[in-house]
Order: sequence, then structure tokens, then C-alpha cells
Amino acid sequence: MAIDTRGETADKPSGEKKTKRTSPALFYRQVVAELRKVIWPTRKDLISYTIIVLVFVLIMVGIVSALDALFTEGVLRIFG
Repeated sequence: MAIDTRGETADKPSGEKKTKRTSPALFYRQVVAELRKVIWPTRKDLISYTIIVLVFVLIMVGIVSALDALFTEGVLRIFG
């Protein structure tokens, strides 16, 4: 069975009316309501997450640099 991935608008007849746009005031109220649901990280959490990301990035830079040096040496030995 094939899955239709064209979206809802592809199935609507061209004569059907579009839905009314949300007013800016309603949009703002909805945004504020959603932001109140967010659990914001504490300063301690934020610092620890930042350190974890930086350490991971440094490890990945080391791995990519090592692989680059290894492949460069291999190519130079083969073709140089």
C-alpha cells in the first residue's frame, strides 16, 4: 500500500475556501502559553550541558584531524 505524502492541500479541490488566518493577538497568546510549559534549564544544567558539548566537539575534532592526517599520509605514500 502506497503512502500519500503530498499533504492535505493536494487532496482539496481548488474551489474549496482556505481556513482563516490566526490573528496576531491569538498567535501571541498561544506562543506565551507554550513558553510557559517549557521547563527551562538551571544555570548549573546549562553549564554542564555546555561543557559536555564542548568536550564532545573537541573529541570529534581530534578524531577527524587524526583521520585526515592518516589519509593524507596514505595518499602521499601511494601517489607521491
